[in-house]
Amino acid sequence: MATTYKQEVIGSKGVVASNHPLASLAGIEMLTTGGNAVDAAIATMFALSVVEPMMVGITGAGFINYYNSRDKSSITIDNYCTAPIQATEDMFTPISDRWPDYMETKNHQNRYGYLSVGVPAALQAWSHIEEKYGLLGIEKVISPAIRFSKEGFKVSDYLSGIVENNKDILTSYPSSRTTFLRKGVALKSGDLLTNPDYAKTLEDIAKNGVSTLIEGKLGNSIDRDMKSHKGILSLDDLDQYKIEYREPVRGTYRGYEIVGVGPVSSGATHIIQALNIIEGFNVKEMQFGSVEYIHLIAETLKLVFADRFKYMGDPDFVKVPVEGLISKDYSQHCRQKIDLSRSSDFEHDNPAAFATESKNTTHITVADETGSVVSMTQTLNDAFGSRVTVPGTGVLLNNTMYNFDPHPGTANSIAPGKRVLSSMAPITVFKSGKPFMSLGTPGARRIFPAVLQGIINVIDHGMSLQEAVEAPRVWTQGQNLELEPDISPDVIEPLTKKGHVIERVERVAGGMNGVLFDDTGSIHGAACWRADGSPIAIGGGAATIRGSNPMFRV
Repeated sequence: MATTYKQEVIGSKGVVASNHPLASLAGIEMLTTGGNAVDAAIATMFALSVVEPMMVGITGAGFINYYNSRDKSSITIDNYCTAPIQATEDMFTPISDRWPDYMETKNHQNRYGYLSVGVPAALQAWSHIEEKYGLLGIEKVISPAIRFSKEGFKVSDYLSGIVENNKDILTSYPSSRTTFLRKGVALKSGDLLTNPDYAKTLEDIAKNGVSTLIEGKLGNSIDRDMKSHKGILSLDDLDQYKIEYREPVRGTYRGYEIVGVGPVSSGATHIIQALNIIEGFNVKEMQFGSVEYIHLIAETLKLVFADRFKYMGDPDFVKVPVEGLISKDYSQHCRQKIDLSRSSDFEHDNPAAFATESKNTTHITVADETGSVVSMTQTLNDAFGSRVTVPGTGVLLNNTMYNFDPHPGTANSIAPGKRVLSSMAPITVFKSGKPFMSLGTPGARRIFPAVLQGIINVIDHGMSLQEAVEAPRVWTQGQNLELEPDISPDVIEPLTKKGHVIERVERVAGGMNGVLFDDTGSIHGAACWRADGSPIAIGGGAATIRGSNPMFRV
């Protein structure tokens, strides 16, 4: 067994894995008071909007992958942001036609401030699935988040470092400055962070639900702030937004079934496409971290990203050839392009002929004792989103407009009402028809490649879940090949000789977490070192009446 930084948890009654211990505790509170996996997931997300405010919020967006053990169904929900009604294809001025500055625009208008804000989508989705699939109701599941907002929590090294990195831009927005800085100084590790304005907003949600965003106090506060700063998000946008139930994308890998969310999330589709390609190689024999293995992952990712840039977008605006992309025949065709002796450049192909995003995100995985699983990836996009906090509400606004291609005429160009393309990948893996593993991670375009490697780590390399989420990662989309620090330096020269341009990076993607069911029925929870991840498990059970248990008979 490899050395891991953190420890897994094992429970029989449920597991909540998130990127903050207080958020996981909120989920556990729901499970131990009669709630199910959905109640736990939504309580965890609301809590994360308090204790991990830079990553997730009620004006953000994401995707939900819910396996309901009662009827054995997989339900996948798209609650990603759309462009406002007043958005136009040429509303931003790109500064480059080449990577790495391809997505950047003049004055950073698509990244910071009021024009960077997409139509909020998180609160609508969280409220919807709690009402439809939960047992406890919104007032109950939101209560830990209200408590944390009022009473405060200690700032971690992780949060304080991200505040410091964003200090200058946060200072530009008065309400953000008030929340995250003290007399111009970024919050320090150990400081107590309270957000009384946000507590009041959460209390309003507990009482009035999503209507506070559509037609109530929160929505009107956002509308006033937008109009005061020449933003284009309006009350009409908030009223017209709809979450979408997407048909799950399904594939197989070495006898396991892979299930995730379809476009506008590209994650599951490209994970399945990549697994289909890799399935034709003896990965176990290559061994984890070897030159041959890293080269195979890199070449596969380049093939997949070539197709992503060409075909992926909002399926209501562009035709996305999902069936072709996940076809075993198409992957065999792609596999033949891989030369194991050298690095290659790849153009997109024609998957239709075979048919029959921000590093600063968060992910949670919840499993209850019935076998239901909720895997949710949610985001404000960048750290602290647009960096704008709406005065009087404690609410940060997203900057999901940054994920649109600012160049007109592409599959992911801006259009009114169009959904933003994402690489999010909340994935559930099934074995013999039952949930085996569920996992996900933050990390923008590095999300689905990281989750892909997590899956391979367990299935091919025989790692425990804890080892799999912590193992060093690699990434490329066709430019430099990024290697995390724990990848052996011995591979650099051989990979360079194959034609790869190596770049050492601190981390690839973010804090992956997940759950895994073992053959005994126990649930394992794991979270990695890249964030404040902390899984919590429930064991034990109900009391036994004295005399009914043979252990206590005399």
